[in-house]
Amino acid sequence: MIGRQLLRSGTSVPANYRAARRARSRPEFIAKLGVVVEETDESAFWLEFLVDAEILKGEQVKDLLQEAGELLRIFSTSRHTAKTRYSQKKERNHP
Repeated sequence: MIGRQLLRSGTSVPANYRAARRARSRPEFIAKLGVVVEETDESAFWLEFLVDAEILKGEQVKDLLQEAGELLRIFSTSRHTAKTRYSQKKERNHP
């Protein structure tokens, strides 16, 4: 069960990132990138859960958790930047 959840969320990240890159509008890009952030965070959760449940040792997933954290920061920052730029553009176009 846990393995399936991790597989589902882990494989969802690149699929949803691809969908975000093909977004038809800035709001759609922001929304799809939000899904990428959620799925990345969920993947990290399941890895942490495996360690907390003593199914795997922390050392076994250390690199994966580090990578998930890095990706989470990258995707979160990208989403924040996209939202900020979209808001600024809307303000410039609608005084």
